[in-house]
Amino acid sequence: MLESIAYAADTAQTAQQPNPLIQFFPFIAVFVVFYFFMIRPQQKQQKKHQEMLTALKKGDRVVTSGGILGEVSSVQQDYVVLNVGDSGAKIEVLKSAISGLRQ
Repeated sequence: MLESIAYAADTAQTAQQPNPLIQFFPFIAVFVVFYFFMIRPQQKQQKKHQEMLTALKKGDRVVTSGGILGEVSSVQQDYVVLNVGDSGAKIEVLKSAISGLRQ
């Protein structure tokens, strides 16, 4: 009689195991939320910044990541030459160091 009770308890435990997909659903949901609120907007911002860098032309007023303000005097493949200040000083700055355009 004890064997039949133990066998019935054993089959009851194996029959009630949850679906593995339901167990991983919270992890999947957290990843989806992170993707739409953190990863995707950052990718859009990087794409917009890259488009701005490729569209640089002579005469654009820019600001660098170091805070230098200047006007583009020439554009090369990897860098730009900026006119800085009223004295006409020119500096070469990597395109990746340009953080944005200014009005």
